[in-house]
Amino acid sequence: MTVSNNRSRFVKTLSAASALALGAVVLTGCAPATTAGGCELGSEQSGDLTLKLGSALPLTGNLAFLGPPEEAGAYLAVDEINAAGKGITIDYTPGDSGDTDNKAYDTEIPRLLSAGVEAVVGAASSGVSLQFIDRLVAECVIHFSPANTSAALTTYEDKGLYFRTAPSDVLQGEVLGNLVAEDGHQRISMIVLNDSYGTGLADFVTKAFEAAGGEVIAAPTYNTGDTNFTSQISEALAGDPDAIVLITFDEAKTIVPELTSQFPGENLYFVDGNLTNYSEDFAPGTLEGAKGTYPGVNESKIADFVAKMNDGWVARGNEALALNAYGPETYDAVVLLALAALEARSTEGANMSEKLREVSGGSGNGTKCTSFAECADIINGGGTADYDGPSGAVTFNEFGDPTDGNILIQQFDGNNVPATKLRQVGHRAGRDHPGFGDDQRRPDCSDVDPLVHPHLAAPDDPVDAVVDVLGPSRSANHRG
Repeated sequence: MTVSNNRSRFVKTLSAASALALGAVVLTGCAPATTAGGCELGSEQSGDLTLKLGSALPLTGNLAFLGPPEEAGAYLAVDEINAAGKGITIDYTPGDSGDTDNKAYDTEIPRLLSAGVEAVVGAASSGVSLQFIDRLVAECVIHFSPANTSAALTTYEDKGLYFRTAPSDVLQGEVLGNLVAEDGHQRISMIVLNDSYGTGLADFVTKAFEAAGGEVIAAPTYNTGDTNFTSQISEALAGDPDAIVLITFDEAKTIVPELTSQFPGENLYFVDGNLTNYSEDFAPGTLEGAKGTYPGVNESKIADFVAKMNDGWVARGNEALALNAYGPETYDAVVLLALAALEARSTEGANMSEKLREVSGGSGNGTKCTSFAECADIINGGGTADYDGPSGAVTFNEFGDPTDGNILIQQFDGNNVPATKLRQVGHRAGRDHPGFGDDQRRPDCSDVDPLVHPHLAAPDDPVDAVVDVLGPSRSANHRG
């Protein structure tokens, strides 16, 4: 099946036929200009801009532990943009995404739309985003997630309005599957959340692990809202696995005690949906030696940013952040939206979507800059900005996916905290790759981490190793 390129807005040239058609519209004045997805482009605005921004982040539900760092990142970006005085102010309305069980988004998204927001940052859960993306794009509102990783969102029919700052789970699945194999395990089970994120990630882990010579003997699923996991645990244990991969959200707090009463905690593997501090949840040593993966950055390299984000969060009357996962990605999402509005001289969703790829460095051959103020000065001076933020380069392809990303590998200590960073694995997407597709090819390259390609030599810097993940041509459909 052919992928519909709903991001053709980025093509700078028009065919002769298109040019004639556009000319006819201009001459007759019959219709306003629209994007390829059908959203009407607004006129350039004079004077200072005000961007009405909403968020749908997990304040409740099974990803609520990610809410504080994501909120902290959003608030920090809003505060800095508003203080910069560069011609744009953000009118911010926070909201709760909840999860697919409590469905907080069912009331929050209509509330945000009634408030006139032009972009929404969130959700964290891919499954939740898939529940409300159609409502946003129907109103030509940008949907920008800092944490969605499901490959199903890469070619979703989004009118060119969906973007994310986290890489697709194709990469995390590749890294995790090979990590388990590298650790010497040959037979594994998985316990999997039955949604787009869980089943998609499980599929990519399976492919990587089996390609490395391993066997997945069981992968029972459960649904959001379930509270009893005895049957899934029994199924996972039935074949005497070497290791068990938990592709869950907060349900891990219920699963782990029952599971570790029958299975060694050191042979468990976690993912971004559940890799968090369990020091207050489990007895000391329960997870010592267990490992996990999540898309993120080496926090030692952005220590000043992390400290600033935490200080701002505490100043708002909150407790200090227990983790920083997806905080940098949320911050960058807000900054990129503001820069796109400045570049477009408009806060209309369609207009900003036309410029998001440009200010990320995905097009336009812009000047590198690493803060909102610096990039805004370039734009206001008539130049093209190419923003790199605390989460990384954030260069968008035509599908609104980042072409660069990192997966961190961490190990739990005796206090059940994923405190030890084992490795950081990076990637660059291939030129013709629409988001790391189902049957990606393994590249022949020398600068890759042996975790992903065990047959190759280790790079000089394993913490910042780079993997070129190449995918099939754009003619393949990768809806997951």
